[in-house]
Amino acid sequence: MLLSQDQLAEYNENGYIIIKNFLTNDEIECLLSENDEQTHLNKFKHSRKDTNGKESKISLWNHPSDNIYGNIARSHKLVDRVEELLGGEVYHWHSKMMLKEAKTGGAWEWHQDYGYWYNNGCLTADLASCMMGINHSTKENGCLQVLKGSHKIGRIDHGEVGGQTGANKERVQEAEKKYEKVYVELDPGDALFFHSNLLHTSAPNESEQSRLVLICCYNKKDNSPFIENSGHPKYTPLVKINDDEILSVIKV
Repeated sequence: MLLSQDQLAEYNENGYIIIKNFLTNDEIECLLSENDEQTHLNKFKHSRKDTNGKESKISLWNHPSDNIYGNIARSHKLVDRVEELLGGEVYHWHSKMMLKEAKTGGAWEWHQDYGYWYNNGCLTADLASCMMGINHSTKENGCLQVLKGSHKIGRIDHGEVGGQTGANKERVQEAEKKYEKVYVELDPGDALFFHSNLLHTSAPNESEQSRLVLICCYNKKDNSPFIENSGHPKYTPLVKINDDEILSVIKV
């Protein structure tokens, strides 16, 4: 299950890689069942408005729970690959389920994740995220868009954009001239691993199909926040589980 040298080179060059069929069908079904119950998600749910006032719903938590979300976040197949990409031990930074509802789901403005996390006291951009498609992510329902290779720019200043935090618009406009825009369309179970400085956005959902993705984010052990009470956890060892244990949370 290790990444190939070609995949590592692709990540370093482009700021992301896509792995098809990363989650199994059974894992996706378990996630959909848990989402329907909303027991976990309701504890952490909030929304953010884009510049046009449309909302996208998000549930975000810092510590992996003993459920399907937490088991995926602790799994060897996910954590081991992030450790390969970052070159060392990582810990769980946060996870989030993002729901962009049909017809009403809003946009996410251009930003870098490190544009947020810099202010949490992480000295370097040694963080990475994995976005996993739970249903189909398409251009029509507002899939992620990335500027290929834009992680090489380094951190861009961020500020308030609508009800969100976005990257400096002038810098983004210049980046769009230089870097190719890629629409990251995902089938259920596909996974996008991406650098914390990769510029990304998503359009509003004007289709009849909602867009549902799970994102697990990780920080390198030696990049633990130096700011006290930063809003994110300092390094705590992440206890990995075997991939065949991910579905152990299913009630029999």
